Amino acid sequence: MTMQARHEPMKTALITGAGSGIGRAAALALAKDGFITILAGRRLSPLQEVAQAIAQMDAEALALVCDVREAEQVDHLFAQTKAQFGRLDLLFNNAGLFAPSLPIDEIDPKHWREIVDVNLTGAFLCTQAAFRLMKSQTPRGGRIINNGSISAHVPRPNSAPYAATKHAMTGLTKASALDGRAYDIACGQIDIGNAETQMTDQMKRGMLQADGSRKPEAVMDLDNVARAISYMASLPLEANVQFMTVMATKMPYIGRG
Repeated sequence: MTMQARHEPMKTALITGAGSGIGRAAALALAKDGFITILAGRRLSPLQEVAQAIAQMDAEALALVCDVREAEQVDHLFAQTKAQFGRLDLLFNNAGLFAPSLPIDEIDPKHWREIVDVNLTGAFLCTQAAFRLMKSQTPRGGRIINNGSISAHVPRPNSAPYAATKHAMTGLTKASALDGRAYDIACGQIDIGNAETQMTDQMKRGMLQADGSRKPEAVMDLDNVARAISYMASLPLEANVQFMTVMATKMPYIGRG
């Protein structure tokens, strides 16, 4: 290790929805890469479990409760990050909800608003807070990675709220990437297809297809997603992965159905 490397400040990463699934896997991968991780989510207990796993890696993590739908809670989350570590180098906008599988004319407006509030408004509020911090810190700038989805390209049947928010996430990613240029803030998106988590157990049992049939779908190990996020986070700010798709090779996405 060079003398310069020893004196480089530790980088910080804030992960929303960090208590399980993709958020947990990303937090562990980033901690392994040397990031101090700020773990955000609505329930403290799962966040503390992830923080303990990171501590066993001789890395530092901070678990903070935050509902990303609430602007005041998001502002407090980023204020705590600044107070504790002085800066933020990476935001992973991961918090999200799936909607009940229903035809569009049967969707309860309450469920629509809930999905939009978490998946889209939550990402916007966190991006806004990250911009404010990254613009003012020294050295200036940072990176934002948004968790999109294969649904940012094509919807599943009966998934209007989720598909709409993920398409909108792509717009938020592009706008953030453009607005961030002047402040050394890079923004990219990872679109994930059929990573194996508790939320995707049904895929192996059978998913509704565009032709009305129900078929099992291939899944992939969650570590593939974590490694992809780790790569995106590793780049210098002069380079950016604008969009990356990581998917189970045999999932029925490429083709006609």
